[in-house]
Amino acid sequence: MKRTEIGVALLGFGNVGSGTYRALEENFALIEKKVGAKVVIKKILVRRPDAARRIDVPAELLTTNFEEILKNPEIDIIAELMGGINPATGFIKAALTAGKHVVTANKAALALALPEFNKTAEFHKTMLRYEASVCGAIPVIGAISRALTGNRITKVAGIVNGTTNYILTRMAAEGASYEDVLKDAQALGFAEADPTGDVEGFDAANKLTVLIAAAFGVYRAPDSFERTGITGVTMEDLAAAEAEGKVIKLLACAEEKDGQIEAYVKPVTVEKDSFLGRCGSEYNAVQIDCNMAGPIFLQGKGAGPEPTGSAVMGDIIEIAQAIAAGTEHEQPVTALI
Repeated sequence: MKRTEIGVALLGFGNVGSGTYRALEENFALIEKKVGAKVVIKKILVRRPDAARRIDVPAELLTTNFEEILKNPEIDIIAELMGGINPATGFIKAALTAGKHVVTANKAALALALPEFNKTAEFHKTMLRYEASVCGAIPVIGAISRALTGNRITKVAGIVNGTTNYILTRMAAEGASYEDVLKDAQALGFAEADPTGDVEGFDAANKLTVLIAAAFGVYRAPDSFERTGITGVTMEDLAAAEAEGKVIKLLACAEEKDGQIEAYVKPVTVEKDSFLGRCGSEYNAVQIDCNMAGPIFLQGKGAGPEPTGSAVMGDIIEIAQAIAAGTEHEQPVTALI
C-alpha cells in the first residue's frame, strides 16, 4: 500500500537541528510534492525540554528518551544532529540496527566509525546519508558518490573549514593579528569558545576522512595523515605569499599516486587568482579532479543553520522518496568501503 506519511525524528535541536526543522516546516508542501507523501517530524530528542530555543516547537514533539524514538514504528528516518562522538556514535549504530534510515551531519562520528556504520547499514538494509557532514550546503558528497560515479577521481582538494578561512582572509587583507581576528570570529559565531578543533585542523581532518571514503572508497583515519593547523601562520608568512601573488589557505587534500592515497591538512600557498585562492571569508570550496569530467569546482557556504539544514533536508528527501517508492531496502550505502 502506498505510503501517505513518512516520519522523521531529530536528535538534537541546536543550530543544525533548528535549521532542519525550519527547512521542513517552510517547504512542507514543496517537499510533499517531491516525495509523493507527507514528511512529518514526529519527535525531537533534547537534553532539556524547558530550555529556551531559537524556534518554538510543540511540546509534545520533545523527548529526552532515545529509546522512545527507536521503538516508535511511525519513525522511518532519524537525523542525528547532536555532533560529537558520544552518545551520537552509539545512537547512529542503534538506529541503523533497528531498521531506521539515518541522516547525519556529524563528521567526527563518521571519521571515527564510518566503516562500522556502512557495514551495519549494509547488513540491515538501511540507508546512511551524510551530505551535511562536509561543507554544509555544498553538494560535494553527492557529486562524488553519484554525479561523478562514472569517473575515476584522482584528487580532491578543498577549503573545508570556514573558521580558519575567515581568519586567514582577514589577516591577509587587513594585516590584523591572529588573536584579534579570532576574537571577532568568536563574537560573530564563526569560532567556538575553544577554537582548537578548527584552528588546529582537527575539523578539516575529519571532513577529509569522509571525502576520501566517498572519492576513493577507502578509509583513512584522521590520525593517519599529516595535520597542521593555522596557529603557526605569521604575518610575515602572509606578506611573503602576497609578494608572490599568492595567499595562504588551510587545505585538505587527498590524491591518488601509484595506487596509494596521499593526504594532508595544512596551510598551503595557492595562486591568488586561482579557484581556491579566490575563496574568501567563511566560504568553503572544493576542487575534484576526474579522468573524464576534468576538474569540477564547487563553492558555497560551508556552515550555519540554514545551509547545513538544507543539506540535511536533501538527504531526508532522498530517503523519503525511496520509502514512498517502496525501494528503501534496495538503495546503496553512500560510501562503499
